[in-house]
Amino acid sequence: MRDVYTPDDPSFIAFLGGPPFDRTQREREWRDIIDSAVSRGVTVRRARIVSEPITDYIRFEHSVTDSMNIVAGERVRWLPRSQASDLCLPGNDFWVFDDHLVRFGHFAGDGSVTGKELRTEPPVIQLCQSAFEAVWLRAIDHAEYKPL
Repeated sequence: MRDVYTPDDPSFIAFLGGPPFDRTQREREWRDIIDSAVSRGVTVRRARIVSEPITDYIRFEHSVTDSMNIVAGERVRWLPRSQASDLCLPGNDFWVFDDHLVRFGHFAGDGSVTGKELRTEPPVIQLCQSAFEAVWLRAIDHAEYKPL
């Protein structure tokens, strides 16, 4: 739900024209994680809420989504922030795992990771599930999303 993440990511820095960075190992590790989940029958969905025009970091994320996320087996959709005004969303990025766990990510204003929070309370899980489903239904499939 942020427009900037991990500004010191060497892959992002390379994307901006900095020193080259080989993403092969990182992508292989991610594909292994997602492939393992998908092979067990898990559906992995990622929804990204973005401001438009998009930031350099979101342009970077969009450019690596095919090679990093889609190839790994994720389904990815994008929702312009202007289309999310009437949705109730948690205050932090989150992942829902197997209807039993929510992992919130905490970030500083510049996108640096400051921590995480794991929650198991049913109301928190239900809030995040309903928020995600509302975004998912409205969001645009990665193959069709053309960022501004």
